[in-house]
Order: sequence, then structure tokens, then C-alpha cells
Amino acid sequence: MRRLVRDMAPVLALFACEGRRRLWTGAALAAATVLAGIALLGLSGWFITATAIAGLTTATALAFDVFMPSSGIRLLALGRTAARYGERLVTHDATLAVLAGLRERLFRGWAAPGAAGALMLRPARLLFRLTVDIDALDVLYLRVLVPLAAALVTALAAGVTLGLMQPLFGLAVLGFLIAAGIGLALAAARAAGPGMRRRAQATETLRARVIDLMQGQTELVMAGRLGAQRRAIAAADARLAAAEDRLNRIDLLAGFGYGAASAVLLAGVLVVAGGLAESGRIGAPVAALALLVALAAVEPFAQLRRGAMELPRSLISARRLGPRLDPPPAPPAAPLPEPGFAAQLQGVGLRHPGAARAVLAGITLELRVGERLALIGASGAGKSSLLALLAGEAAPEGGRIARSPACLMTQRSELFRDSLRDNLRLAAPGADDARLLAALEAAGLGPEVAALPAGLDTRLGEDGLGLSGGQARRLALARLVLHDAPLWLLDEPTEGLDAATARDVIARLQPCLAGRSAVIATHIRREAALADRLVHIDQGRIAAIHARGSAGFASALAGLRPD
Repeated sequence: MRRLVRDMAPVLALFACEGRRRLWTGAALAAATVLAGIALLGLSGWFITATAIAGLTTATALAFDVFMPSSGIRLLALGRTAARYGERLVTHDATLAVLAGLRERLFRGWAAPGAAGALMLRPARLLFRLTVDIDALDVLYLRVLVPLAAALVTALAAGVTLGLMQPLFGLAVLGFLIAAGIGLALAAARAAGPGMRRRAQATETLRARVIDLMQGQTELVMAGRLGAQRRAIAAADARLAAAEDRLNRIDLLAGFGYGAASAVLLAGVLVVAGGLAESGRIGAPVAALALLVALAAVEPFAQLRRGAMELPRSLISARRLGPRLDPPPAPPAAPLPEPGFAAQLQGVGLRHPGAARAVLAGITLELRVGERLALIGASGAGKSSLLALLAGEAAPEGGRIARSPACLMTQRSELFRDSLRDNLRLAAPGADDARLLAALEAAGLGPEVAALPAGLDTRLGEDGLGLSGGQARRLALARLVLHDAPLWLLDEPTEGLDAATARDVIARLQPCLAGRSAVIATHIRREAALADRLVHIDQGRIAAIHARGSAGFASALAGLRPD
């Protein structure tokens, strides 16, 4: 129980923060709907029975008032309909608001330095967290808390109503409803726990394997593993089907249990109400009312069954997402460098979590305003890690970093399935179309975008599908121009481009760099030629620094990969 409270606390706190008034209003409307339904059924039973008895003689038929009960029935029917509509509207609106807040918090957590990169190593898990895990949490309110509140109010109302006929009768019905209704729900939730865990694992495995198949078809065919991957998907699907079958069996047993409890309750109420009617303590119409009230009181508990079955899945989601709901601690802002400098590093080191060896050690480097540095060295020497430190994407293990506001252009151009306009506005949300077009012109995409029928409204596919590699790189450059940071960090900006496109990108980078400082990680000659100094990094340390015009600069530049 303690673990359950610990796992659910962050999620329940989020429910309490996001739209608390709507949550309570939705629960109240759900209770009003159930109470109106019970009153409607009970009054209808009383009215039909009383009318039948009154019709046995002319005198009672003429004296019986049919207008008041029929008016009450109409009022309850309309009230039940209105309450049901309001309940669905308010509860779903409240739930969607909570889930929207949950997604925002998760995105903020994953936007913390290092978190998104670690999660993207398993994209299927990221997809699962953002979709299935979040959607599973709507069960807590819509199918557990609201039905539970309505069921408890219903049990109390039924107990009070029947208690007015005979106090022990009301207490017995109230106790039976709570014990059987909640007991069966808890038993169903406990029995469904292992099956829900297996279903969640099988579903996640199935999605991961299908994504691997879709994204790696070429590699699987070349390795001769396509058939094996298909068999692995079939095996995961079989495990999922087995888990679903077990859960369906539990659900059927729970339904049978609620049906049996309803039959036992109705039989008991029939015996007691019949005895009270026979003794003259209540009339036949009141006995009919008692029977129908008991019948209606079981319905909310039966509705709780579905939520109880899904509750273990919600607990799994809460356990997975709970640690990410707390806002990540804001990384300490890097101090500004001394006047005349864009960045200053003194004795800086970097070690990745769990790594035995530091990636960078003893880095001392200064970058003046308007100066351009090129980081050169073998792959894995630490060039990209140094850029991550300067960008604030990684925290140093020691030393001191002071830098101006920086913008990092990575090797991969992250483009989204959206319009050109919205892909550009990631860098400048408030930019108007004129500014966007100017940035595209500076990056060399102006004429091509102007030639598109939809212009800035042109939709891109996943990962920028619809653009060539050169166009995607220019679009990333346009975003860099829009960001307007005084310090640019470029990680192999022309890698993977053909020679003509690369020369064009380099030519357009030079005027954009005017007045800015830049650090370029590269092993290509054409990129390093932009620099005023070459910084040779070897095994995480600065091996040499060569200024432009020196023999070392020319020698180091000649040793890089040609264009």
C-alpha cells in the first residue's frame, strides 16, 4: 500500500492542481445522475404499483392523484439526461486538461540536458510514453474515482431510503453494497495485475519490433534477418493475445460476480420487503420502490468493474511517468565572459554518466568576440562533447565555463512533420513572414520556397521528407540565422553534402558569421578554412593550437580531409 501511495502521489497531485473545480463538479454531476436514475426507477415502480391498486375500485381510482407522480417522473427523467450530459462534458474536459498538463510536464522533463538524447536511443519507448502510458491515466478519474464516488453516494442513498422503512434493513443493504461492490472491484484489480503487466510489456515489445522492422527494412534484408524479425513480431503478438485472453476471462468472472451479488441483494430485499408489507408496516407500492431502488443501486458498482480492470495498467503508467512529473532542476546559468571574449574555459572536464574515463580533461581555452575556432582531431577525440559543454547541453565535471548566449547546429537537421513556417519558428516563435523569408534568402532557400505553390505553408513529411539533404541543411542554417545568438556552435555543418552544395553553404555561412563568434567541430578542410585558429583535440585534451598564418596552421589544414 505504501508503494501504491508513493507511485500514485505525483499523478494525483497533478489531478489536484489541474482543474480541481472541474474534477469535483464532474464527480458531483455523476452522483446526481445516478441518484436521479435511482429516484426515477423507484418512483416509477411505486407509481405503477399504486396506480394498479388504485384502479381496483372506482372510489380509489377517482381519488388517486396521477399528476404529481407523473410530473416527478418527467422531472427526474429530464434531470437525469441533463446531469448525464453535463457529467460527460465536464469529466472529459477535466481529464483532457490534466493529460495536456501531463504531456507538457513530460516534455519539459525530457527537454533537460541529456534526457531526450538518452530516450531517443529507444524511440519506441518514447512513443509508448507519450501515447499509451499517458492515455492509460485517464482511467484514474473517468473510470475509477468518478464511478467510485457515484457508487458510494448511491449506496448511502439506498441505505437511507430503505432505512426509513426499517433501520436494520437499510444498514444491511448499505453494508452489502459496499462490501460486495468494492470487494469485487478490488479482487478484479488484483487478479488483473499480472495480466495487465504482461499486456503492457507485450504491447511495448510489439511496437518496438514493428518500428525496428519499418525503419530497418534495408538493413534486415541485407543481413538476412527479415524473416527472423517477422517471427519475433508474431511471437510478441501471440504473447499479447494470451494476455488479452486472460484479462477477458477475469472480466467475465467479475461480471458474473456482480450479477450474482445483484441477484443475492434482490432476493434479500424481496424477502424483507415482502415481510414488511405482509406485516402492514409498508404498502405494496413502497415494497416495489424498495426492490427497484436495490436494483438500481447495484449499477454504479458494476460500472466500476471496468475501471478496476484497467487500474493496474494505470499504476504501471504512474510508476513509469511519476519521476518525470517533477520539473527538472534548472541548470545553473553560465556566467558571462569578461569583456572582449565570447567564451572562456578554465580547467574544464566532462564525464558521461557511468563512464569510467573522462571525455574531456583540463580544457583551457578562450574565444574572443568575432573570432572563429575550428576543433579538429580524430573521431571520438571530444570535439562534439566540447560543443555540448559550450551549448549548456552537458554539465562540466570541474573547472569553470563563462560564455555568451550560444546556438548549436548539430550534425543532424531535426525537421518535423509540419509546415516550413512552423519548422522555422522553432528558432524564433514571434518571427513574421518577412523575417522568415529573409532567413531563407540568407540560407539560399529563398528562390526555391518562392517557387512552391504553398510557399511557407508547404508541409514537410517526417524528418523533413520532401526536402533534399542540401535543402534540409540550408533550412537548418536558416533557423540558425533566425536564432540570432552571438555565439554559433557548428558541428560539421556540411557533412554529407555534395561538393557544390557544401561550397554554397560555406559561402553563405561567411556573411552570416559577420560580427559573431563561432566554434566549428570538423575534420573537413573546407570548414576548417573558415577559422582564425585551429584547436587540435586528442583523447579529450588540447594537443595544440595553431593561429592562421603560422606553419602549424597550414600543416594542420593540409592534414584534414579534402573537400
